[in-house]
Amino acid sequence: MSELKYDVLGIGNAIVDILVQTEDDFLAENGLTKGAMGLVSAEEQRALYDKTGQAIESSGGSAANTLAGVAALGSRAAFAGKLKDDQLGTVFAHDIRASGVAFETPMAADGAPTATCLVLISPDGQRTMQTYLGACVDFSPADLDPAQVEAAQVTYLEGYLWDPDPAREAFFQASEIAHSAGRKVALSLSDPFCVDRHRDGFVPFIEEHVDILFANEDEILSLYQVDDFDTAAEKIRGVVDIAALTRSEKGSVIVTADDTVTVPAAHVEQVIDTTGAGDAYAAGFLAAHTQGRDLKTSAALGGLLAAVIIQQIGARPSAGVQHLLQDLDG
Repeated sequence: MSELKYDVLGIGNAIVDILVQTEDDFLAENGLTKGAMGLVSAEEQRALYDKTGQAIESSGGSAANTLAGVAALGSRAAFAGKLKDDQLGTVFAHDIRASGVAFETPMAADGAPTATCLVLISPDGQRTMQTYLGACVDFSPADLDPAQVEAAQVTYLEGYLWDPDPAREAFFQASEIAHSAGRKVALSLSDPFCVDRHRDGFVPFIEEHVDILFANEDEILSLYQVDDFDTAAEKIRGVVDIAALTRSEKGSVIVTADDTVTVPAAHVEQVIDTTGAGDAYAAGFLAAHTQGRDLKTSAALGGLLAAVIIQQIGARPSAGVQHLLQDLDG
């Protein structure tokens, strides 16, 4: 087995978020489904952006946000994702490294520009995303560093990246490398949009390649096409070693072959922006889990970090959070 260098390696879309506060009427007027993610062209995204108000640019991407959270909690993190060698690509690479995450994926010299996501934040904190994937779609097995995968305790895969054939091939290759090295593979289902689009591929991949699954309530219901959460939880039981299922204000439920652990949501004074809540939960869970903490503690840390994130603008911790695990230890 290779030397363990990272607690978590994430593979996902490298995206710069454009955060805009808006009203529900704006979403309705532009035919957008509140709280959902849609894929758009650069032109469509620009046309919508031109209708909005003042924006904040912030490096994002689901798995990248998770890895930034892992690093903020004091664990060893690495990220792999495709960027164009352009201004936004340079910004993203700087930000992910500055957050304490190792990033070594070579930038593309030509092709589509660095990906962007227009995040429309409603008054209640819900986010509606319009994503132009740009250079992300070119991620392929050639962008994987096998030694990096072998050196990570957990390789965390972002469901959003499943769509392009080369990226999907990279997922299979990464999982094979990880398991051959005695490591674990985690997958985030990312969004009900993703599950609806890729259910036929996700189900066998999860059964054959995934050890730890992250999904919110809507995603796990969609995966198994059922209407009842308990039914969906039973369907995933034993399929993976650990299924971490989040339920917003109801907290989270951890399902293993032999156990079910329910953890209440952390207290939140005011929801400002739900962008990255699931990413933060995965970060807290993985940071604790890779330290050998039990399922309840891992889920509780995930909930605490998610609570921090939804009380600020932006999907990455803006203040010190290493104390959260110590707080749990009392």
